[in-house]
Amino acid sequence: MRRFLRDNGLSVVFGLLFLGSVVGQAFAGHADYVNRQLARGGDPVSFWAYVTSSDFAVDIAENWQSEYLQFFLYVMATVWLVQRGSPESKQLRRIGRESDADQLVGRHVTESSPRWARTGGWRTVLFSRSLGLVMGLLFLSSWLAQSIAGMSAFNAERLADFTDPLTWPQYVASADFWNRTLQNWQSEFLAIGSMAILSVYLRERGSPESKPVGASHTVTDESG
Repeated sequence: MRRFLRDNGLSVVFGLLFLGSVVGQAFAGHADYVNRQLARGGDPVSFWAYVTSSDFAVDIAENWQSEYLQFFLYVMATVWLVQRGSPESKQLRRIGRESDADQLVGRHVTESSPRWARTGGWRTVLFSRSLGLVMGLLFLSSWLAQSIAGMSAFNAERLADFTDPLTWPQYVASADFWNRTLQNWQSEFLAIGSMAILSVYLRERGSPESKPVGASHTVTDESG
C-alpha cells in the first residue's frame, strides 16, 4: 500500500481533493439554495433533493466543461504552437506531429511500447490521437450536461415568474448560458497562458512544471 501511494501520489491526492471539494460544494450550495428559497417565500429542500437537482448539476458541469476545454485546447495547440523558454512548450525544432523516431512508432517501437503503438495500422493512428479525442469527448459531454441542466434550472425560475420556458436551442443561444460559459472559459485561458509565460522567467525547485533553477530563460522544454 505504501508503494502504491508513493507511485500514485498525484492521482490519489488530487482525487481526494476533488471528492472533498465536491462534498464541500454540495453542503455550501445547499445552504445557499435554502436561504434563497426562504428569501423568496418558498419552502426549504432536503440535502438529497438539492444534490439531485438541476441547480447543483449545472454548477458542477459548467466547471468540468471549462477544465476539459482547457486541456483539450492545450493538448492540441502545443502540437503546433511553442513558447520559447517555457517548460510547458516543446522545443522549437519539434513543431508539428514529429517524426516516427521522436514518437517511437513504426520501426522505432520498443518492447515496452504500448501494444497499440506496436500494432500499427488504424490502432496506432487512433492511439496517437487518443488523448485529444478523449479530452474533446469529455468536454462535449460536460458541455451538453451543462446546457441541459442549465436549461432546466433556468426554466424553473421562469415558471416561478410565470413566463414561458425556453427550448434547448433557445437556451443555448441565451445570455444566461453564455454568461455561465464564458466566465469559466476566460479564467481557464488566463491561467494556462500565465503558466506558459511565467514559467519562462520563474522557477520552482524540484517541480516538473519548472525548469531547473539555474537554466537559462531561453531554454525550452526542459523540466526540473
